Amino acid sequence: MADPKIKQALKNGEFILAPGVFDLISALIADTMDFKALYVTGYGTVASYLGLPDAGIATYRDMVERIGQIVKRTKTPVIADADTGYGGLLNVRYTIEGYEDAGVTAIQIEDQEFPKKCGHTPNRRVVQLDDMLRKIEVAVDSRRSTDFLIIARTDARTALGLDEAIRRGQAFAKAGADIIFVESPESVEEMQTIAQAIDAPLFANMVNGGSTPLLGASILHTMGYSVAIHPTLGFLAAGAALKNAYADLLANGETSGGIDLYPFAEFSKLLGFQDVWDFEKKYAQVP
Repeated sequence: MADPKIKQALKNGEFILAPGVFDLISALIADTMDFKALYVTGYGTVASYLGLPDAGIATYRDMVERIGQIVKRTKTPVIADADTGYGGLLNVRYTIEGYEDAGVTAIQIEDQEFPKKCGHTPNRRVVQLDDMLRKIEVAVDSRRSTDFLIIARTDARTALGLDEAIRRGQAFAKAGADIIFVESPESVEEMQTIAQAIDAPLFANMVNGGSTPLLGASILHTMGYSVAIHPTLGFLAAGAALKNAYADLLANGETSGGIDLYPFAEFSKLLGFQDVWDFEKKYAQVP
């Protein structure tokens, strides 16, 4: 079931900062910290599972199974990317039901045409506003608990301009979405304009290397935003660390002292080996 802490935090005016997680290792590490939520990034999940771009290739089944396992193995509330709802209105209903059954706390659905593309990339096209409003209606009606939050995202800024993106965000809020996500504003001024124009909890996407300025949590909160995700941080950091470690191995024929590694014993405990060892001592008579 959805975790009520996110809804309560929004009601209390608290700011929610969520790191992007893309597999079980990143999720387990982030879960040991004091974040209010984890964000399962579509880009990172598709990359880690399929090694392909986030361009509408992954299916509902690909995503819900991985997201469900992340929820199962962590205690922090999970916000999860669901692209366009993976199809038409009936698909949206099944997506809402599936993500809620998986234990997700907040689901993100966007107004792109299918096949969608990752935000902060060019040539994204959006559906008619009325089509997205129907998706939001289906999403709101299909959830069983109001603790399961609907995040409605518009990608209209890139193709149709800021005014249209704000118009859509306002309409999404009126349609019943709990949180409004205007994707890829291109300046601090645009972000301020969005915050002033939309009377609803707002979602900021802080993409390292993206088109939106990177702002700190306190600045975003003061500006009027309620949630900030950092979806690319985890896999970009992991990619850089892997590249450095593998290059070091190739250059030296062994691991040099210049590579920073997660201690193997701690990593084994992170994955749950302590439970395995305790079980074996109790039942398998392992000394």
